[in-house]
Amino acid sequence: MRELLEKKAILIGVVLVGAIVLAIFFFTDKSGEDISAMFAESTQVAGNESESKPVDEKEPQIFKVDVKGAVIRPGVYEVKEGERVIDVIERAGGFRENADSLQVNLSQRVHDEMVIYVPVQGENIPVSTLLPAPAGTSNNGKININTASATELETLPGIGPQKAEAIIQYREENGPFQKAEDLMKVSGIGEKTFEKLKEHIVAP
Repeated sequence: MRELLEKKAILIGVVLVGAIVLAIFFFTDKSGEDISAMFAESTQVAGNESESKPVDEKEPQIFKVDVKGAVIRPGVYEVKEGERVIDVIERAGGFRENADSLQVNLSQRVHDEMVIYVPVQGENIPVSTLLPAPAGTSNNGKININTASATELETLPGIGPQKAEAIIQYREENGPFQKAEDLMKVSGIGEKTFEKLKEHIVAP
């Protein structure tokens, strides 16, 4: 009888030990799977977020410039904002053998409607021909009130910093001026002021 009880006790102990081992194995394996799944899911979410975020890159503006004079292929070329005169001349095939490159500012940044003229050796041309006019200045030297900066507007008679800012604010809110007389629609600019500056301005 005593031996039977001892055998039962041993059997119960073995069963308990086996149950504990199985429980530990099952819990460890399940936890490992859960952790792996959680890690994979978080990695996928992070990847999706990085892919869904838009890339904030500003596209460079495209300009057109006119290359004239002693270059291989004169003509009108499209250039990107930030390019320099040397880049455009290389696109035009480079200098001709008789070109006087010393009279050209090769490091200057290009802008829209710019004329790049390369003189030949021995040709003397005015500096004003080599240097492009400011963005707000027309071909006849007048200030374009639709494109001029505040600094350029302040060069006009009767226009100070406040009126220059008022002009810029008006065209930003109402669009470009259709004619020079429309400048009198700007607050602070009356007929007397317009009479002083009408010979110095242009508008489309």
